Amino acid sequence: MEPYRNQEADSMSIAITVKNIPGNLYDKLKKRADRNRRSINSEIISIFDEVLVAHPIHPEKIIAAARVFREKTKGVVLDEDFIGRAKKEGRP
Repeated sequence: MEPYRNQEADSMSIAITVKNIPGNLYDKLKKRADRNRRSINSEIISIFDEVLVAHPIHPEKIIAAARVFREKTKGVVLDEDFIGRAKKEGRP
């Protein structure tokens, strides 16, 4: 995901305060922000953008990802014997 655009460019920026965030949720948010090299505020804006804004679907990207996945799993047969062994041995 691309970093969130510069907030200064948006003349309609609004400030909000979120209270009583559970500690475990804050920890997850902090880790996600660190992973994406963003501030916590920028990470929250990015999450809002991801969830609330419609993003175009690119069928060619989905098809390309499916082809890569098919290539990685080429030759793997999920027959009854394989599934039975996986259940007994623990999944790979």
